[in-house]
Amino acid sequence: MDLTRAHWRKSSHSSAQGQCVEVATNLPGVAAIRDSKNPNGDALLMRPSTLASFIDSVKSDRFEN
Repeated sequence: MDLTRAHWRKSSHSSAQGQCVEVATNLPGVAAIRDSKNPNGDALLMRPSTLASFIDSVKSDRFEN
C-alpha cells in the first residue's frame, strides 16, 4: 500500500529517547502503525476499528501480565 500521503503522529506521552510508534489514520479504510526510529521500514496495517478496539483495551487495562 502506498503510504506517501500518510500523516504520521506520535502520542503526547512519547519519550524523548524516540522509543515510540507513530500512527496514521488519515488513509481511507486503513490505520497504519510504524516504528518512529525506522520511518522507512514496514508499517503494520489494520482496519481503523481494530486499532480503536486495541487502544480501548489498553486504556481499560484488559491485558494481563
